[in-house]
Amino acid sequence: MILNTERLILRPWTEADAEDCCKYAKDPDVGPRAGWPVHTSAAESARIIREVLMKPDIFAVVLKETGEVVGSVGLKKNSDLACGDDERELGYWLGKPLWGRGLMPEAVREVLRYAFEDLKLNRVWCGHYDGNEQSKRVQEKCGFVFVRTVERVEVPLLGEIRKGHVRCLEREDWLRRKDRAASGAKYGGK
Repeated sequence: MILNTERLILRPWTEADAEDCCKYAKDPDVGPRAGWPVHTSAAESARIIREVLMKPDIFAVVLKETGEVVGSVGLKKNSDLACGDDERELGYWLGKPLWGRGLMPEAVREVLRYAFEDLKLNRVWCGHYDGNEQSKRVQEKCGFVFVRTVERVEVPLLGEIRKGHVRCLEREDWLRRKDRAASGAKYGGK
């Protein structure tokens, strides 16, 4: 499955993406905020691509302008947050040099369209760790509604306990936002 937005191509990961992946995933401001350690080499990135990212509904975020892979966005089934057949958990990351350009909200909106229109899901969950304001802002821009704070969340890849915040977007809420956008209201913003 390949999805397109104005500035991005969302496509399946391949091992050939390892150099681009490592370029951005080695930044200590990227992975640890999301709960995973920095990548140390392209070989490690290739292994992570094979074992973690080359799954259904996980997309490499590719800049149309350059063809470079700059992040990841995807839907995970049977996670800590999403356990029903009609729901998924959304995860994403973006290389730090691209932060603040609206790229991740653009990618997330397209993945949400795919989730609700193509996969016919009823609910998409998302979370972020305390202090990850960039991730929180993406969720707010895309219409996710705060559900709860969990005081002690295990972060096994880093061997830590953190505070986590959980949000959810229901299909009906997404449809209302989509209808407002079609009638000229700003989609996804506050």
